[in-house]
Amino acid sequence: MKTTLPAFDQAIRSHDDLLKRRGLVIWIGAEPTFTDRHSEAAEWLYDALGPTKEASARRMLAELLTQAPGAAVLRTLGRQYPKEDQPRWNLGLYRRRNDQPVWSGPPDPLQVGEPLIASPALLEEFWERLAQRLGARSWTALLFSVETHPSLRIVFRRDQLPLLANPERDPRLARPSPHGQPIPSSGIRDELAEQGTYLLGIDWPDPQRGLDDVAVPVVELPACDEPEFFMSLLEAISEAARDVGLPGLVLTGFPPPVDASVAWTTVTPDPAVVEANMAPALDATEFLRESRTGFAAAAAAGLAPYRLHYNGQITDSGGGGHLTLGGPNPESSPFLVQPQLLPALLDYFNRHPALSFLFAGDFVGSFGQSPRPDERTIDIFEELGLALDLLKRQRNPTPDLIWQSLSPFLADPSGNSHRTEINIEKLWNPWLPGRGQLGLVEFRAFRMPPTPERLTALVVLLRAIAAMLAQAPYTPKLVHWGRTLHDRFALPFYLRTDLWEVLDDLASAGLGLGQPVMEELLDESYHWFGEVEFCGCRLTVRRAMEFWPLLGDAFAQEHGASRLVDASTARLEVSLRARPGMAQEALADCQLTVNGYLLPLRREEEMDGETWLYGLRYRRFKPWTGLHPTLQAQGAIELVLSHPQWPGALQVTLHEWRPRGGGYDGLPSDREEAAKRRTERFVTEVLETAPATPPLQPPPGAITPYCFDLRRL
Repeated sequence: MKTTLPAFDQAIRSHDDLLKRRGLVIWIGAEPTFTDRHSEAAEWLYDALGPTKEASARRMLAELLTQAPGAAVLRTLGRQYPKEDQPRWNLGLYRRRNDQPVWSGPPDPLQVGEPLIASPALLEEFWERLAQRLGARSWTALLFSVETHPSLRIVFRRDQLPLLANPERDPRLARPSPHGQPIPSSGIRDELAEQGTYLLGIDWPDPQRGLDDVAVPVVELPACDEPEFFMSLLEAISEAARDVGLPGLVLTGFPPPVDASVAWTTVTPDPAVVEANMAPALDATEFLRESRTGFAAAAAAGLAPYRLHYNGQITDSGGGGHLTLGGPNPESSPFLVQPQLLPALLDYFNRHPALSFLFAGDFVGSFGQSPRPDERTIDIFEELGLALDLLKRQRNPTPDLIWQSLSPFLADPSGNSHRTEINIEKLWNPWLPGRGQLGLVEFRAFRMPPTPERLTALVVLLRAIAAMLAQAPYTPKLVHWGRTLHDRFALPFYLRTDLWEVLDDLASAGLGLGQPVMEELLDESYHWFGEVEFCGCRLTVRRAMEFWPLLGDAFAQEHGASRLVDASTARLEVSLRARPGMAQEALADCQLTVNGYLLPLRREEEMDGETWLYGLRYRRFKPWTGLHPTLQAQGAIELVLSHPQWPGALQVTLHEWRPRGGGYDGLPSDREEAAKRRTERFVTEVLETAPATPPLQPPPGAITPYCFDLRRL
């Protein structure tokens, strides 16, 4: 019996089929992040490390492993960031894409969920047996011991060259574990492995490393340059461990080699979240399947892709949901195979701010997590235009030229090349050892989506845009938006209108996304505040984008995990639409006031009628440190909607906190409770008569073409 796919899954498969018919190969990846939404500990609010985060990550990895039998669990070196004295922990699953097993040895203790204890006598027996298993592969292997942890060591070569096992003559053989050492500025290097000499370390867990779930031997792996060699080494370790009857084993050391034949998924710590670095997927169908697996594993570990705040507001996890596009290998990256693609992508994103803001988190703007090139200085933006023109003149620009031409413009105002909307640090970067020349482009203007379907819809949107631009002639035509960028495109209405233009472009190019995918992309629940109907008119309030300013010196804050901004300002979009039966022209006579001031609504045409709308800015709280020390929090916002022919009026009061004051009884237990608290803050009242006094006119300095700044009253 033929199984019918759900409509969303079918739309994803149709997208894959479209790209296959066009001969396009675009692999996709993501870095979804999850948090403990019930915790208010520092590690789940702003710190990268903490006492419970690694245990949560272990549970998540154990759940992932249930869907990847035969995968190897590796606890390898993680990333090290400024002001950190050693690398972070990093948990990963290493598997073949053809599902053939790479590990047949005893489990890592995190898989079992209960203590595994090995007999002390087994350590040396395993050490000696492993050397024999290496020798059985015609590799030359020698045993020796050192005083440094790990104390039992095996040095081996795969060729027939002479081998030395004397730490006194070669001190590198007695090197300390890389896990407890800072990563040098040149990057992670295994100097012995670079010369064809491989060093294995074997010991009981190092108590200084915090392996509190481990009471079995630990093997420290060398750097390996080829996946087949690495998997052969894993096989030898598996055999030796089974030979001596080890109940469990932990594999640590250098990160493993990766190519198109293997999938390497990691779970790592990041400020406020656990980040899952998904193995790149060859198409969207695979991506959807792996995303569902990842979300389910996070949920089983007690982690969520969102946070529920005291006042009922829902935000993402706090770590974003960054997406990547590339190829099966660097040379096959669409950005290098089609040299015009990256310039065309920069141009297209510039012309469509919806791609920068509509799906972004709260930290947007010049010093947010994903600033656009035109959010730097006008001089830099004009130079970008020249760079694109010069690249256009090159018939076949090399990867080096593409990266050198565009990388200076893809950074934030302080020069941080990581915090940028379109990140090419891993495209063809000679200054990022080991990770810089992967042919990857990362898209950072994405908050963490609440579901795997939404995540997949976003990556399909990016993939379809890349496919469209890869096969279309490109002519640079950057738009300098000026103040309009942070005025007009702060409002969800204009962002959604702009997104529709993108969707229309895709449809015209034969790459339409299908209704189920578009519904995910057009969902507006993230920006929703409240809605009410009155006298045939619908008044809707949405959260809009706000661009928080950085406090102090940007460069001085570059080495921290976060930067200090004044987040006290909020922006709302207020809109009016006629309900069926109400004449469209009647909207023009409606009057909407905010705190007694007339709101100069803008009239916009849509396919199904008119919308009248405007933005509001206000100070929602007074920060302990920030801009404008004399400006107080502005409390509740009062909207009054009236019409000359209506007998009464509608009053809507918007609160940042519970209207009756006082604290909440803990965080919301679930989304339903959060919705109740949001609804409580959207207070409506029908007035028997409209206000008798005429509304006040906003002072000129408080009005922009799209927004009324209440802070200036």
